[in-house]
Amino acid sequence: MAVSGVASAQETKVAIGISGWTGFAPLTLAKEAGIFKKNGLDVTIKKIPQASRHLAIASGDIQCAATTVETWVVWNAAGIATKQIFQLDKSYGADGMVVRANIGSIKELKGKTVAASAPGTSPYFVLAWMLKQNGLTTKDVTIVNMEPGPAAQAFIAGQNDAAMTYEPYLSSVRAKPEAGKIIATTLDYPVVMDTFGCTPAFLDGNPKAAKALAESYFEALDMIAKDQAKAYEIMGADVKQTGEQFGNSAKYLRWQDRAANKTFFAGEHAKFSKEAADLLLETGVIKQIPDLSKLADTQFIQ
Repeated sequence: MAVSGVASAQETKVAIGISGWTGFAPLTLAKEAGIFKKNGLDVTIKKIPQASRHLAIASGDIQCAATTVETWVVWNAAGIATKQIFQLDKSYGADGMVVRANIGSIKELKGKTVAASAPGTSPYFVLAWMLKQNGLTTKDVTIVNMEPGPAAQAFIAGQNDAAMTYEPYLSSVRAKPEAGKIIATTLDYPVVMDTFGCTPAFLDGNPKAAKALAESYFEALDMIAKDQAKAYEIMGADVKQTGEQFGNSAKYLRWQDRAANKTFFAGEHAKFSKEAADLLLETGVIKQIPDLSKLADTQFIQ
């Protein structure tokens, strides 16, 4: 029986939706370095913009995805059932707002134009959060919907008063002080954290594969620790960066190991999900708050 069990595990196919965000790169490493395969998984990684990643889950095109914690709230509120099974990363300055040199505070954005991804995405959420902390709402600014890469490029080219973006695009503005400045990042507002999740149907039908996905992620982190140069080369190549460039982007976030995962899901995850859900409801991104107690399944990180 053991032999057939192994054979069937070898055939567990899973498609994962991610973006080129630096925090997701250990998943690419797990695939490219053969870690997923070693752990009995046949993984396909698909690059899908955050704004449409849930549609790929709904259609069955992918079974699992990586995204920000509050985005799972949005997806579940829209009737797309998903459960988070491990934490990937926390942003420490990797996401931020860039503004023109003459703008001295976020409060001064009233009546100004800000480039940000669509409602239901992380950049839009971070914008709403930053505005709220400064006594404004999304109605106080004109939002132009642009993805983080194009938003940074347009800003450098002189378009819009401000933009929401993240690494590696945030550093492109950092390198062009004449275009503007970074006024706030996740060091000031620590609200960007990413998790990995799957559909309940996939988790129920493939518990061993779900465990293998989590273990593969932790093994990828071990590889980064043991052979950083090689790991950075592999992860950088996927987003057309050199190993050195990738390392510069990675400085602004922290991947979360097993111990950090356990701490996060012991309390912070639930607390942040509630705060995020309240803001999402307030900004009209969701119409009702889903059952927040069903958003995570922590058995796979034990």
